[in-house]
Amino acid sequence: MRLLKAKIGNKVGLYRGFEVRAPWKLNIGNSTIIGHGALLDARMGLTIGSNVNLSNEVMIWTLHHDYNSTDFAQIGKPVIIEDYVWLCSRAIILPGVTIGKGAVVAAGAVVSRDVEPYTVVAGVPAKPVAKRNQELNYDLGDAIIPII
Repeated sequence: MRLLKAKIGNKVGLYRGFEVRAPWKLNIGNSTIIGHGALLDARMGLTIGSNVNLSNEVMIWTLHHDYNSTDFAQIGKPVIIEDYVWLCSRAIILPGVTIGKGAVVAAGAVVSRDVEPYTVVAGVPAKPVAKRNQELNYDLGDAIIPII
């Protein structure tokens, strides 16, 4: 990924089968884990903080089509995933969203609006369902294991 100009921090775990669109516009902090089958669309810019856990088959989109456009034009905005975020399996993040520090997105949730720090969201569309402990201090880089 670094050869393709992605900016990747230390102790980052990139597990097999993930896809990146426009890696030169991708920034990943330290001690972050990207799970199997994740799709990272960085075409409009994607920033992923430190100690972020992207579980298997997460999709992050920064670009999509304008359904009202007569020529199906593309529109989009950057996505920001702040530190200590956990995106559970098959969560979908849509263009222009910021996921605040320490937030959790439940499995299968579709996020179309910003998520406040330390908030747990679930559902389609994603809505707040709980608050998370704000005293987070773990290092996911210590948990990276080789998986084949």
